[in-house]
Amino acid sequence: MTTAPHRTKTLLPLNSPDASLATVGGKGNNLARLARGHFPVPGGFLLTTQAYDDFVAQDNLSEWIADQIRATSTDDPDALEATSAAIRQRFRQTPVPEDIAAAVCRAYAELNAPPVAVRSSATAEDLPDMSFAGQQDTYLNVLGEDALLDAVRNCWGSLWTARAIGYRSRNHIDHDQVSLAVVVQKMVQSDASGVLFTANPLNGSRMQTVIDATLGLGEALVSGLVEPDHYVVETASGEILDRHLGEKATVIRGVDGGGTQTEQRTHADRPALTDAQIRDLVILGRRVANFYDAPQDIEWAFADGVLYLLQARPITSLYPIPEGAPEGRLNVYTSFGAIQGMLDPMTPLGQDMIRGFFAGGAILFGYPGTTVETQGVLFSAGGRLWGKLDPLIRNGFSRNLFTKALEVVEPSTGQAIASILDDPRLAVQRDRPSPKTIVQHLLPPARAMLPVIVDGLRRPEESRLRFQAHLEETLRSIQDRVDRAPTLAGWVAVVEYVFYELVPRLLPLLVPRVGVGVAMLNRWLALTNPIFRADQTGTLPNPLEITRGLPHNVTTEMDLTLWTVATVIRQDAAAAKQILEGDAAQLAASYQAGTLPYVAQAAVAAFLDRYGARGLAEIDFGRTRWRENPVQVFQMVQNYLRIEDENMAPDVIFGRGCCRRSGYRTIRAARPTATQWRTHRAHDSLDGAACALLAGLRESPKFFIIRTMGILREALLKHGDKLVADGVLEQPDDLVFLQVSEPANLPPVIAEIGVLDHGAPRRLRPRKASPPDPPLAVGRWSRFLRRAGQSRRRQRRWSPAHWQPRFPGVVEGTVHVVFDPHGANLKPGEILVCPGTDPAWTPLFLAAGGLVMEVGGLMTHGSVVAREYGIPAVVGVDRVTERLKTGQRVRVDGSTGRVEVLSAAADQ
Repeated sequence: MTTAPHRTKTLLPLNSPDASLATVGGKGNNLARLARGHFPVPGGFLLTTQAYDDFVAQDNLSEWIADQIRATSTDDPDALEATSAAIRQRFRQTPVPEDIAAAVCRAYAELNAPPVAVRSSATAEDLPDMSFAGQQDTYLNVLGEDALLDAVRNCWGSLWTARAIGYRSRNHIDHDQVSLAVVVQKMVQSDASGVLFTANPLNGSRMQTVIDATLGLGEALVSGLVEPDHYVVETASGEILDRHLGEKATVIRGVDGGGTQTEQRTHADRPALTDAQIRDLVILGRRVANFYDAPQDIEWAFADGVLYLLQARPITSLYPIPEGAPEGRLNVYTSFGAIQGMLDPMTPLGQDMIRGFFAGGAILFGYPGTTVETQGVLFSAGGRLWGKLDPLIRNGFSRNLFTKALEVVEPSTGQAIASILDDPRLAVQRDRPSPKTIVQHLLPPARAMLPVIVDGLRRPEESRLRFQAHLEETLRSIQDRVDRAPTLAGWVAVVEYVFYELVPRLLPLLVPRVGVGVAMLNRWLALTNPIFRADQTGTLPNPLEITRGLPHNVTTEMDLTLWTVATVIRQDAAAAKQILEGDAAQLAASYQAGTLPYVAQAAVAAFLDRYGARGLAEIDFGRTRWRENPVQVFQMVQNYLRIEDENMAPDVIFGRGCCRRSGYRTIRAARPTATQWRTHRAHDSLDGAACALLAGLRESPKFFIIRTMGILREALLKHGDKLVADGVLEQPDDLVFLQVSEPANLPPVIAEIGVLDHGAPRRLRPRKASPPDPPLAVGRWSRFLRRAGQSRRRQRRWSPAHWQPRFPGVVEGTVHVVFDPHGANLKPGEILVCPGTDPAWTPLFLAAGGLVMEVGGLMTHGSVVAREYGIPAVVGVDRVTERLKTGQRVRVDGSTGRVEVLSAAADQ
């Protein structure tokens, strides 16, 4: 004997504990929760998805709908409209089943048959990570049983609007898996209504409440027919920070006998809300947000002075809060990706790798036992890393030091921080650590670093050679440990060794050498800039010229090595022709198969042996390396083979920089004062150590990290290959979607994180990442800032302005906006406009006439390499990739930081 399947009730009270997403849809489920939470929700009842299923089961209606959808091109708007109209007409012609109609009429009578609002509630609606708001229909001021049943049937049909069908198709939601419930509530004949956001959707602040209000029913507002009153309120205090009265020219009201009427009359001089009502709304919003423990988008109404809650749903557009953010104080975070010039999301394993290196730094500074999980510097939000800054800002010693450093490293973030330093919650702490505690943490690393600093200044060349030899030996030792770790658990042990033992030992050797060079270089620029600017003759060289042609920069060395590869290939005419005319992807496949001409095979192999761990967004351990897929390497070689002008050859460009770098000495011809003379003499003695020999090492620590990651990644992928062969994984690099400790206990982890259909190989799913956001986040509830003093509205107005100059010179050229250097066909002289750069971008610099970036500072990667090649550059231009368009002609002034649009793309 078979058991009959469980049947859901077709009608539930509004506060029913049986209400769920599956039974009453998103809107109904939210309202049921709010009603059970004793919020002021108008009374009513819920017609469940079972009622809808019973309705479409009549006369094979569901099969007919499926046939209509299968026959429709969901990319064709006209076809969608036609299909929607046919389905909805069929719904209107199909009677409501008698038992359902009787239940609806009984429930309506129990409400005393008042005017009601009838709202659709789909099962794929008001979800935490998707918003389907407004895709189904609502019917207001419905009066009488017949009108109510017609409204119910029309709501069911609204599951098949053209917009809803298209949205589900685009988001890969199975049409057969969605259903629709109906919410019936007593009509609130509102005097004022609107929406409330418990977090500011424009700047992301969880500390502000935003209210839009209009007169009458809220339908005019949610339909976009009216300019509402707009209020921004500080949630904690109730202080109204911004108040704007809208025209409110369209007012919708219910009428006797059912239905609504629309009035057209300006009400700009009449506020929709009193200050007391605004405070009541803020309190209600705070209660609802606390109830759901998440920011909410709330619909509300006032009728005869009584406040009603009509709906609440998650705000899906907010950037998430950093995971593990401490409670109880104002937190400040900066984007790690913005400083690195990489704005893309990072894989989970990639994030953990970076956190591990920071954990090693904490151990060096006297915090033994720090791990990836317990380090308190980097936090994850939106698939990206955020560095916690407020401890540095609240410390009197580091406050000024850190903010000035940011002016060099990432000026946009520095400007944003400067705009919040006056906040009393970020004042210097009086209960800061005692001098004894500070000494305990700083003295051991200082003792280790001081001899290295002195050695670097006294014997820079010997110090540099020892430094580089030590790095090479360290890499060999890591490779040896990896080779002796046959299991994934062994691989994890090697990673932990690198984080917690190797990094604390290496930092005292890395930081002083690089720090001395960079610090002395910056000191030189600071001292010589006033002299340069005071020069009335125009004969003195710009101090930034000293940064040209610095030796021992691994990135420029890489580009020169790649030029050597192209030069070697050019000597074999047949090989050069094959490489120049071939498809880069096919050439890469031929290289990996070992079938390229010998000269090309050997030259590329030698390059990848040294630089194969590099690649686009290389700071993310989870991203593909050139060694794995050398397509971009062949694209770069092809670009180099196309260089016919000897004056544009990379080695010639670099050589010119080396010559011009010595021009700074002519500054002394400007008759400096005695103080200036002593300063320049001091710098003469240190220039060779700081600028010529050590400043170029600036990118060596990162290159070491990338090569370490390359060794660890290559070993991990070998384990992944075995798991693919065993049918456990679909792709070897699925492992990068794990946390760093998880590979040691893989089977249970895979079972928990992600599976496909039964019998198919299990595949770890990438965790959802949010879109990029500004480089600074403030507050426990996250307020995101862009450039200091700029609102988002002001940012949309593009005009020539000053940002951060990064290399002198003026160039005019055509804009080429590039988001991915792979395959970018940048023509000589074009202005490269991009979000940010890492070493994978540098081959484009050889063709670019100028550079404009969204992020960056004096010592970030793009700025350093632009100076090496003498490219006028301006960085830190917020959202420049949106404001400038490919084909526009612009003037870039790297001396003043001015970017000016000369003509639109259409004028070219």
